[in-house]
Amino acid sequence: MVHAYAESTHETYRSRLLVFHVFCDSKAIPEEQRAPASNLLIKMFISCMIGNYSRKTVSNYINGVHAWHILHGADWLLNDAEVDTMLKAAISLTPINAKCSKHEPYTTDLIVAIQEKLNLDNPLDASVFACLTTTFYATARVGEFTIPHLNAFDPALHISLNCVKDMQACQIQKEAFPNHLQVNEPPTNFALFAYWHKDNTHRPLMKMKFLSRLASAMKVAGHKPLQGHRIHIGSTLEYLLWNIPFDVVKVKGWWASDVFLVYLQKHAQIMAPYMQAVPTLHNEFL
Repeated sequence: MVHAYAESTHETYRSRLLVFHVFCDSKAIPEEQRAPASNLLIKMFISCMIGNYSRKTVSNYINGVHAWHILHGADWLLNDAEVDTMLKAAISLTPINAKCSKHEPYTTDLIVAIQEKLNLDNPLDASVFACLTTTFYATARVGEFTIPHLNAFDPALHISLNCVKDMQACQIQKEAFPNHLQVNEPPTNFALFAYWHKDNTHRPLMKMKFLSRLASAMKVAGHKPLQGHRIHIGSTLEYLLWNIPFDVVKVKGWWASDVFLVYLQKHAQIMAPYMQAVPTLHNEFL
């Protein structure tokens, strides 16, 4: 039965299926109730996607779940007329962003490409690259290591050099962070990624400045600029590809259990193509 589907179709359906399983996890649906999936469960799944994805994407998800039922000899309880009716709603409710191509997450290859377009002897670039690698390997949010505006630094809220006790990182971060310290010499009681400004004072690395410099470096490197939360997505993906257990990644990213399930569901489309290259990981996610 498996050979009835082209390999590319098989991989696509597996990617769609993982979203179904994450959805079921978020609703505490027992595994034995997922195949055969009840008429109500499939309708709930479709309703969850309508308004978030295009009709074509929703249809691909349903086809993936349907194919999974066929391969396992499970009855498919939803008829075509019901599916078509619900998919019509997806047309009028398709969000604008669902009509745009999905951007890639930050990856180690992209980080290296950015590094090549930065001048790490330059104070701002040294700060930006150290902040990028630290945020990525810490599975942190950009706002945890940057400052919202110039005069917003608060030692009770923001990280300073005094807060850094032990830097355990990969090689690229081990090089980036000491370089930042050497080039910028940030005060121990000021913003961790403060950099020397041309007026001979230290300036905190602001979020918009950080993202703007990354965007310009990515353009020069031939990549489309990415939003800051893509760093968090990419970090999650990176550790999963290292075979770090899901529960460990969840703790590392400071997620509550339910929030983590929603997060995986939301970004499964982005992460799945990378995970497919590691069959054992992809199977675990499914």
